[in-house]
Amino acid sequence: MLVIRPVRMSDLDQLVELAFMTSFGLTSLPKDRELLRKRIAASQRTFANLPESPGGETYLLVMEDTAANLIAGVCGVASKVGGFEPFYAYQIKRALSESKVLNVRKTIETLHLVEEHNGPCEIGSLFLRPSHRRGGLGRFLSLSRFLMLAEHPQRFDPTVIAEMRGVIDERGHSDFWDALGRHFFDIDFPDADYLSLVNKKFIAELMPRYPIYVALLPREAQAVIGQVHDRTRPALQLLMSEGFEKSDLVDIFEAGPMVRCPLANIRTVRESIKATVGALLEPAEPAPDTPGPHIISNARDDYRACLGKVEARGEGEVALGRDVAEALGVSAGDPVRYAPLRPDKPREAS
Repeated sequence: MLVIRPVRMSDLDQLVELAFMTSFGLTSLPKDRELLRKRIAASQRTFANLPESPGGETYLLVMEDTAANLIAGVCGVASKVGGFEPFYAYQIKRALSESKVLNVRKTIETLHLVEEHNGPCEIGSLFLRPSHRRGGLGRFLSLSRFLMLAEHPQRFDPTVIAEMRGVIDERGHSDFWDALGRHFFDIDFPDADYLSLVNKKFIAELMPRYPIYVALLPREAQAVIGQVHDRTRPALQLLMSEGFEKSDLVDIFEAGPMVRCPLANIRTVRESIKATVGALLEPAEPAPDTPGPHIISNARDDYRACLGKVEARGEGEVALGRDVAEALGVSAGDPVRYAPLRPDKPREAS
């Protein structure tokens, strides 16, 4: 059984192992044991003292393969970005310039540094072990967070964003960083990316505050603004199918796009249903006749989610497989929340 649950300190060794499987640009899962230990501790503090309103808390979840005692993946949520440590991005602005004398009419793009102290909820830290990239498990891992948001919306900012990894090669080279950031920081992209996790103060000290004219950047740098890494494209398409849309913000280091969606408009949140467990089905019983697998979660503070089938039985009751109920830690009479793993009508990413 694959179960989504809050991270534990005993997961640290396997989390470090996962981090070293990632390539450049996934800053939310650093290749640093001490930073990962601090992230686990921060998440444990959050789950131990759950807030009534968003205050920048972090929630780190893992996908556990219980049969193999293996951490197969990880994903996270920050209830709100900004605060004591600002959230930085470049905002793309466009202005029309025209000369009747030269008969020239052009749209000029500029990049403006945004320093946000009261920002939205952010999802991130998504990584799935290569051996488990099959059968919709990546979708399950990503969407499992949304049932937690649906059950406890008061704990998260009403707008949700995701920073998508930009164009970086296998050596950690970024054309955008080389054209812009390197001139002000005198360090390589991987070093800047890592330092942003340790202390963002250097960004405020050295990042240019004046607008950057995109047309003055090399063509290679212009071409990657707002573009995603090839390996990130499926994750972007998944979020777009959930209702996320590209914003006018890009990452300040490699210019990857940021997508956003009102929490209440996220497809999984919108289609999720809360019901009471009315019956438990034994494995030998026929599977319920449902349109397809569902993501199912408990409705408790010690969050659990798994994949399974749900049989609606009227009066707000559902029947679950006994194995699913055991994985969620629920029994007859307990509330659960569920949503279809896939939308009925897939939405194309624009």
